[in-house]
Amino acid sequence: MTPQDLNKPIHVLKFGGTSVATPELIRNAAQRIARRRDSGVHVVCVVSAMGDTTDRLLSLAREISTRPPSRELDVLLSAGEVQSMALLSMALNELGIAARSYTGQQGGIRTDAQHSEAKILSIDPDRVLEALNRDEVVVLAGFQGHDDRDEITTLGRGGSDTSAVAMAAALEAERCEILTDVSGVFTADPRIVEGARQISALGYDEMLEMANLGAKVLHGRSVELARRFEVSLIVASATADTAGTRISRKDDSMEKVEVRAVTDDRNVKKISLLSVPDTPGVAARIFGSLGEFGVNVRLIVQAQSHAGHNDITFVVPGDTPLDDKRLEQLVTEVGGENWIIDDRIALLNIIGEGISRAPGIAGTIFKILADQKINLDLISSSNLVITCVVPEGDLVRGTRALHEGLIETDA
Repeated sequence: MTPQDLNKPIHVLKFGGTSVATPELIRNAAQRIARRRDSGVHVVCVVSAMGDTTDRLLSLAREISTRPPSRELDVLLSAGEVQSMALLSMALNELGIAARSYTGQQGGIRTDAQHSEAKILSIDPDRVLEALNRDEVVVLAGFQGHDDRDEITTLGRGGSDTSAVAMAAALEAERCEILTDVSGVFTADPRIVEGARQISALGYDEMLEMANLGAKVLHGRSVELARRFEVSLIVASATADTAGTRISRKDDSMEKVEVRAVTDDRNVKKISLLSVPDTPGVAARIFGSLGEFGVNVRLIVQAQSHAGHNDITFVVPGDTPLDDKRLEQLVTEVGGENWIIDDRIALLNIIGEGISRAPGIAGTIFKILADQKINLDLISSSNLVITCVVPEGDLVRGTRALHEGLIETDA
C-alpha cells in the first residue's frame, strides 16, 4: 500500500512532553485529534514522554549505575514514549475513535546502531498505512526506532520532532504540526524581550539557523529533514487553536533582505590555543583531534601570524567534554604554548535571509551594541547569520537592544 491509495490526505501531529504531561492534557490532545479527524483527514500522532519522565528515568538509571550500558539505557528511556502513546490511544478510544499505538519499531523506523544518538536510515510505513486505511488514528512513540538487529535505539535530543518529520516524509503527509507549549516561533525569546512577536512564516534555512543558534522550539535535525523532503511544517500551541508559524520553502521574497529574529545562547564556552605554529597541517590536526573527541565546533577564529606562531580560538557548546587534560594533550601535540577556557560568554545571533550582503546591516548591529557599551569578543557572518560573541552579563541587554533596532514592526 502507498499513501496515494488512501482516500484522504494525511496530517502528522506531534505533541511534546509538556503537552501530554497530565491525564487532563492527554484528554485535551485526544479532543484536538478528534476535531482534526472530523475535518476529513487521516491523523498520525507522534508523542514525547510525559513531562519530566525522561529526566526521572535517567535519574533512576544513575542511582543504579554510574555508567549504565547504552543499550539498557535506550530500553529504559524508550518506555517514556511507550507510556504516552498507550495513554493517548486509550483517550481516543474513550471518545469513540478507533486508535492504535505503535512503538518506533512497530511503526517501521529503522536507525543505525548508535545508542542514544541514533540516526534514522529508513522508514517502512506499511503498518501505519494499513491502520490509516482502516480509518484508525495512529499514535506513534517518538524518539525511538530499531537497528538492523532489532535492538531498541533512541534518537537523542529533539528525537520526537525528528520522528514526526521523518514519518511525515515517508507518508507524503500534507503537513506536519509540532504542537507545544508556545504558540509559534518568535522574533526573540519572549522571556527576555517583552516586545517579541510571533512570526507567521519562515523559510527552512532561516528556521534551521534559529534552531541551531538558541531557539528551543524546534531541533535542527527535524528542520534539516523537513527541508530535504519539503515537508510543510507548522509550529503551534497544543492547547489553543492558533495559526502558529509555517515553515516551508521560501519563494515569495525574491532578493528581499530582512532581519527575522535575534536568538541568544548562553550554553557555550570559548577556548583559545595560544602560540601554535603557523604551518600547514596544524589546524587540520587540531580540529581532527577535536572531531575524535566528539566536539562540535561552532565558530573558529585564527589570529594573524606573528614570528611564525598564532592563536586559534573556537567556540563550543558548554557541555563539551574538553577538560584540561585533553587540552594539554592537544596543545602539546601541535607544539603550542598554552590554552585558555572562558565560559562567561554568550552568542547573540541576528538571523535573516541575505543579511550579510545588505550594505549597512553589520554597521547598524555594531553601533547598537556600542551604544549599549557592549564589547564584541568575536564576530562571524554568513548569508543568513551574523553572530557576535559577547560577555554573558551583557546578553539580555544586547538582545533587547538589537530586537528594538532591527526587527520590523510587521514581523
